[in-house]
Order: sequence, then structure tokens, then C-alpha cells
Amino acid sequence: MAAAALSFAVVTNIFAQGLPPIGTSSPSAALEVEPSPSPRPDLTQPTEETIGPFEKLLEEQELGPVWPTNPIKYAIRGAVDAGVPPNTIVLLLLLPVVATAIASVRHLLGVRGFGIFLPAALSIVFVATGPIVGIVLFLVIVTTSTTARMMLRRFKIKLQYLPKMALILWFVVIGVLGVLFTTPIVQHPDLASVSIFPVLVMVLLAEDFSRVQVGKSAKTAINLTTETLILSLVSYVLLTLTPLQEFALLNPEVLLLTIIIVDYLVGKYVGLRFIELWRFRRLISD
Repeated sequence: MAAAALSFAVVTNIFAQGLPPIGTSSPSAALEVEPSPSPRPDLTQPTEETIGPFEKLLEEQELGPVWPTNPIKYAIRGAVDAGVPPNTIVLLLLLPVVATAIASVRHLLGVRGFGIFLPAALSIVFVATGPIVGIVLFLVIVTTSTTARMMLRRFKIKLQYLPKMALILWFVVIGVLGVLFTTPIVQHPDLASVSIFPVLVMVLLAEDFSRVQVGKSAKTAINLTTETLILSLVSYVLLTLTPLQEFALLNPEVLLLTIIIVDYLVGKYVGLRFIELWRFRRLISD
């Protein structure tokens, strides 16, 4: 009797834990659990997926004497040992590369945009949010700010510049919240992990868009915004190139010296840009 009671207690405990008794099978146990897709590595965050490969590269690298060719390498080692995330160092080393690429494209090809630093910052935003979510937020913010300006003009609401920009920011926040509220429906992992930093950078771009639209025309503002988006996507590709990331971390002296040389050579060019050569090709041929 005692043995039967003990067996009943064991079986009851097993069912209470959600496990099938030994020798039995259940439909749920036969189902294979599909592994959930791993999240996209975010180079702007110090996670194991981003820090681990860089730390391994630094551990495997053999350093020579400090002077004269390896001072930055030793400085990077000391900073990482002190707790600085290596992904942050990589992004800082790649920012001059991105700025040089943007400056070269603008100066040699004639592509315009909102300066150099704004496309570079927007490329960091794409790294943090992913290109799809970044472009969606980008278009929502620019469209919302433009619609808000058109509404203020249509209803003849005259405001000074700073209060008007604050009101446009109110509309932009509502638009961004509307996108975030679609997360339960879309269920995109990059959309669920959007932070305030990318939104602030895009709001800055929306302010420049509105300023150009007021000073020139809507067409000019759209063209500048489109070209800024293209420059940012090209910069995003550079930032996410694994060979370039590894080269920047393992050879920072060579990278920084090369950037100085390229900037100097590009800055010495005083001829016509490629777009201008194409536009005035008939005059040049004559």
C-alpha cells in the first residue's frame, strides 16, 4: 500500500513539472522546437556577438616594439584591457574613412547632400537600426515634417522659426510613435530594438530638410535628402565590411596615415566634377 502511494506521488510530481512519465510519449514531446533566429549583430552595442570577434583578433595579433610603428596598437590594447569596448574603437577608426569617402564622392563626382557629418551620422544610425528600419524611419520623419509644414502653411498659421520647429518636432514624434506602435503587427526585431539615438539623428536631418525647403524649394530639398540617403547607405556598407573592420583594428596607424594622404590628394583637385563634365560635355567637346 505504501509502495503504491509512493508511486502515485512520483507520477503526480512528474505531471506537475510538465514532463511525461517514463515509458510514455506525448504529441508535444515529439514536436521539434525550432530555433529562434539570432538577432542581427549591432556594432554600436557592446554585446558578445560584436566584442568577441574583435577581442579574439587582438589576442591573436603579435605586436612588435612600440616605436615607431605600433603606438596606437598598444594604446588600443590598453584601452580594451581597461574596459573600453573594441567595437567603439572600430567605429571611431572607421568614421574618418566614411568622411573621406563622402568628401571624395561629393568633391570628385559632384553628389550633393547635407554636409559630411550628417550622412556619416546617419550611416551609424543604419548600423544601429538596420538599413530597412532606418530607411523607414528616415522616410517617416522627413514626410511627417514636410506634411506638418504644408499644414501650417495651408491653414495660414504663422509662427516664428523656433516655435514652428518645436511644433514640427511634435508631429515627428507622433509619426515615429506610430511606426513603433506597429511592432506587434510587423514583429521585426530591429524595429523592436530602436533606441532614442537614431531618432534624434534623423530629427536633425528633418530640421535641415525643412531649412532647405524654406530657403530654396521642395524639389531641391528632396534631391538633397535623396543624395544624403545614398551617401549614408554607401557609408553603411563601408562600416559593415568585416575585412575593413579587422584591418582598422589591427592596422590603425596604416589606416589613419592613408586617410590623411587621400584627403590631401582629393583636396588638391581643382578641376570639374564628374557630373559637371557630363552636363557640359557638348561645350567641352566643342
